[in-house]
Amino acid sequence: MVDNKVLTRGVELACRAPSLHNSQPWRWIAGGPTVDLFADPGRVVPSADSSGRESIISCGAVLDHFRVAMAAEGWETEVDEFPNPNNLDHLAAIDFATADYVGVARRDRAAAIVRRRTDRRPFGAPRGWASFEPVLRSAFDPDLARLDVLADDARPRLVEAARLNEALRRYDDDYQHELRWWTAPGRHDDGIPEALVNQTRAVDVNRQFPDEEHTRASSAGPQDQAKVLVLSTPGDSRADAFGCGQALSAVLLECTIAGFATCTVTHVTELRPSRNMIFELIPDAEAVPQVLIRVGAAPPGRGAPEPTPRRGISDVLEMRQ
Repeated sequence: MVDNKVLTRGVELACRAPSLHNSQPWRWIAGGPTVDLFADPGRVVPSADSSGRESIISCGAVLDHFRVAMAAEGWETEVDEFPNPNNLDHLAAIDFATADYVGVARRDRAAAIVRRRTDRRPFGAPRGWASFEPVLRSAFDPDLARLDVLADDARPRLVEAARLNEALRRYDDDYQHELRWWTAPGRHDDGIPEALVNQTRAVDVNRQFPDEEHTRASSAGPQDQAKVLVLSTPGDSRADAFGCGQALSAVLLECTIAGFATCTVTHVTELRPSRNMIFELIPDAEAVPQVLIRVGAAPPGRGAPEPTPRRGISDVLEMRQ
């Protein structure tokens, strides 16, 4: 049985996973030989994520982060997804077996969790992309999600989707209030710090926050040269979103190991009109776009963005005897 201190370290590291507005919509229960992961419906961001789909993607990411963290601690994990058909918020039951050996690559991947940031600044073009892309594709189970890399000439259409989404929400007071709520000064364990919100202004496909429309990237400053990835799934079910989140985690960590900066982009998938435009940009007519990721070279000489805050371990992990 895994020592409680090891489990606590694993959960604490896993909770560095990305989530919409840094809402951290998960909770863990450890008791006996099994650890259970639950979605926390009280932390869904309802205006942006009316179906709760993005919260489940976030929970998929935190599960993969947890498996990475425990692998570095010397534990293999076996996951039973949606173990309780009467409680769909019970996303996973995780059992453990001692690993025979922990390779350097396992430890490197866990270390990447600490280094990864959601970097909203404009990126330079990712050097060596052609040789890196096959490595990236091998980093996750293709049954979890499909990965497409948008062509550079698709960027104008992506910008149109972002602007359409913004226009449709301009007079949505609930959505605008929600943005202000999650970016308000003084939040210490969730949300997005003001310094990081300000960075969104420089990239034309980023989610724009209140009072930012007049300072778009197209008018000044370096242009974003990131590759834009799309993770899609065969359907749009809870299980599809959960699997996509696991693939998202793997993609972000592999990019971090390679030295690339990353930023998830989800707002263009939140409303049907803008999501339909993303549908048109991927080759598989049956695939459902779930999340986009900008990948590139971080701005030189500026250092990494500050880490976003996290909830205390006692708020997300319950230990039962």
